[in-house]
Amino acid sequence: MRRRYLCGALVGVLATAGVLAFGGLGSSAAVHRAAPNLRLGPIHMGSNSTSSNWSGYAVTGSKFTSVSGSWTEPTVSCSGTAYSSFWVGLDGDTSSTVEQTGTDADCSGSTPQYYAWYEMYPKFPVNLSQPVSPGDKLSASVTTDGRGNFTLTISDATKPWTYQTTARLKNAKLASAEVIAEAPSGSGGVLPLANFGTVSFSGATANGATLTSSTPNLDEITMASGSTVKAQPSSISNGAFSVAWKHS
Repeated sequence: MRRRYLCGALVGVLATAGVLAFGGLGSSAAVHRAAPNLRLGPIHMGSNSTSSNWSGYAVTGSKFTSVSGSWTEPTVSCSGTAYSSFWVGLDGDTSSTVEQTGTDADCSGSTPQYYAWYEMYPKFPVNLSQPVSPGDKLSASVTTDGRGNFTLTISDATKPWTYQTTARLKNAKLASAEVIAEAPSGSGGVLPLANFGTVSFSGATANGATLTSSTPNLDEITMASGSTVKAQPSSISNGAFSVAWKHS
């Protein structure tokens, strides 16, 4: 599964980070928190699809220069090492780069771990030192000028803090925008999905327009492994929906 997105050439990224509050950076992670959508079966843009690593909503069929959304950090239930990511981003659905920022709710054995990050895939993600806890109200956005310059912003209204970084990625296709819950990927493929219960998203927009069930080329994505559903999105209304964990 991971081989699909490792076959492309590595893209150089020039990133400069600016912290607006509670500054600092963590080290890069050893897994991709937001790899491109690994679809199962044919791609049907603007319909319901199945993916091995994504669940949520994506929109395609245009050039996308902005995406935004909010979510409440879920409480993860840990019975072994597993991972879950929640994010907004551009690209990755029918394209080989992804530009995104979000949070994780992971399990290191029986110990839960929560943190924020950004990623300009195929570069590895950068973990942030800003604190994240279950129940925190997060919001994030990714914008671009369409000429390879990106601004990624994530805020925690509960703590509170805001982090913003700029980066350059010249060959981004800007082919999609998405608000996603993900099972991250490592060198061996898609990793076990942590039991996050249900994550609630709101305020989902692409190119400044609120995502609704009537948004053209909207794709409702269910995460599955074979016949096993791993995460299922609800219907979307006025930019709001939830994703429910089903299986690791």
